[in-house]
Amino acid sequence: MPENPSVWEVRLGIYATRQQAEEVEERIARLLCPDPDHAPPCPIPWSVSLLHGSGLDEDDSYAELVEQAEAEKHLRP
Repeated sequence: MPENPSVWEVRLGIYATRQQAEEVEERIARLLCPDPDHAPPCPIPWSVSLLHGSGLDEDDSYAELVEQAEAEKHLRP
């Protein structure tokens, strides 16, 4: 029995500068829609947004990610 479509959210946390985050956002958009000039609608409707960590509902959502990034920063020569 096929499922009915519904909204799904895929979350991705990255430790990056704003510029790096915007580049990743653009790459994801191109993965979802490789031809931005096609006639609408997309076969699978989607949206992407960029949210700084300070705007998250759960402040510690990515605490392990920040800890990992900080530890790796200290290991670099």
